Amino acid sequence: MKKILFLIAILALSCKNEPEIDAYTWTPYDETTELAAQQSHQNPRMRYKLLYSKVTDRNAIWRPFDEALANFTEADYNKLKPLILEKDIPSLQASISKGALSYETLTKFYIYRIRKFESDSALALNAVISLNPNAIAEAIEKDKLRKAGNHPIFGMPILIKDNIGMDGTATTAGAIALMGNQAPDAFVVQRLKANGAIILGKANLSEWAYYLCRGCPVGYSAVGGQTMNPYGRKIFESGGSSSGSGVSAATNYAVATVGTETSGSILSPSSQNSIVGLKPTIGLLSRSGIVPISSTLDTPGPMTKNVVDNAILLDAMLGKDETDAASVSADRFSLANHQAEDLSGKRFGVFENFYDSDTVYQKTIEKIQAAGGEIIFLNPTQTPLQNFLTLLNIDMKNDLPVYLQSQASSNILVSSVADVVNFNLQDTLTRIPYGQQLFEGIVADTTTAESFEKIKTHLHQTGIAYFENLMKDNDLDAVLSINNFHAGYAAIAKYPCLTVPMGYKTSGEPVSLTFIGRPFEEQKLLQLGAGFESLTKARKSPLKYD
Repeated sequence: MKKILFLIAILALSCKNEPEIDAYTWTPYDETTELAAQQSHQNPRMRYKLLYSKVTDRNAIWRPFDEALANFTEADYNKLKPLILEKDIPSLQASISKGALSYETLTKFYIYRIRKFESDSALALNAVISLNPNAIAEAIEKDKLRKAGNHPIFGMPILIKDNIGMDGTATTAGAIALMGNQAPDAFVVQRLKANGAIILGKANLSEWAYYLCRGCPVGYSAVGGQTMNPYGRKIFESGGSSSGSGVSAATNYAVATVGTETSGSILSPSSQNSIVGLKPTIGLLSRSGIVPISSTLDTPGPMTKNVVDNAILLDAMLGKDETDAASVSADRFSLANHQAEDLSGKRFGVFENFYDSDTVYQKTIEKIQAAGGEIIFLNPTQTPLQNFLTLLNIDMKNDLPVYLQSQASSNILVSSVADVVNFNLQDTLTRIPYGQQLFEGIVADTTTAESFEKIKTHLHQTGIAYFENLMKDNDLDAVLSINNFHAGYAAIAKYPCLTVPMGYKTSGEPVSLTFIGRPFEEQKLLQLGAGFESLTKARKSPLKYD
């Protein structure tokens, strides 16, 4: 009897010391019932064919951290939540300076949190494709190097969109054709590392930055699965194409994230996930090392929970890149040492049709007016953006082969859009369940170089005329739009946009106010955005992910 009691005691002790990591293991299951329910969704783009990737082992995402997290418990996690969740970068750095946090602990917290939610079939959002296996080791090193004068981004774990190159992790653009693509650091990643940021890993995205299929779900990629919105999982769209970046920032999977935009790909997921997203002026941030759609319109940009973090992350990525013809030198953008702009006396262009039809927008404009902002109602005629898809087609037909030759690793066998189309046709159910109509359109597009230049020029002039006339005629500080409604016009004009949470529909779906300014007026937009954020404090974190 004593021997039996002794064995029971030993077994109990061993169970007590067993790492909690076993509680957070993804178990595949039959999605049939869930997918059947989605077929009645009122939004055709949300009638999903699958939720989870058929080619990615989800547990492999966090497996490299089994040992490092073996003694990081749920109690540790809960104790740290008040210090980390929803905190801005200055607050996190203050806690680290006081000794309440360390970069190591901060990094472990985020990895633990990603594993916790992404291993739960009822809560998983498919926001993350991969994690940097060296992230904790880098954080430990950052703790040793901590000193006054470091950039505010120093030691902060950042997730980047998986079309942005990073040494040591694959850069897939969500496509099976690029699985295993060991591309070098993109220029913006080099800048982040130089300023001390920890690249935590790669965020999911709409495959090929949502220039693959027509009418397909936003946030879907063959490598990452279907990204879902934490404010309404399988109810609201995640926005795209920087879907995982938007969801990860909203769900506190990292301090901040980096997305990319051609037309709406930062603004849309930022708006849909109630975060702050900046689409900079073309050339402010380098595009080198990023899987392209369009060298004419592409840009990376910061996606964050608040405006001050957005400015800090933007500042950390600045730098003149000699390999990017559009790249410019720029002054610093950190708002840490700047006051938010007082909205009193500022002149804002407001779209009359939005004001009359959207109650969240209307109430927001009334708050700005009550704070002293001058409101000028606009009712402009929108000129159709003729040949916009042709611009994207020809740019991608030319730009993707350049990327594949200069950045992709030698194991990647595709060298053109046509190669990718043929590769996908070998297994359409796994590789392109929603088709590849846009890629097929790229291959079929025979626009001449001469016609292409005329199209680019005409589109740019159309965008400039649309915004410049509004701003000049009314002496505006910014035009105020909703979400990504004017993303196409801002894209072709190459005007910067900053979207900031302004509230929620009665359904709970987030809505954001988008500030549009003149080229290289990012500092002004950030200060206006900070003033608006301070006035409204509209952002709420997603309830099930507290």
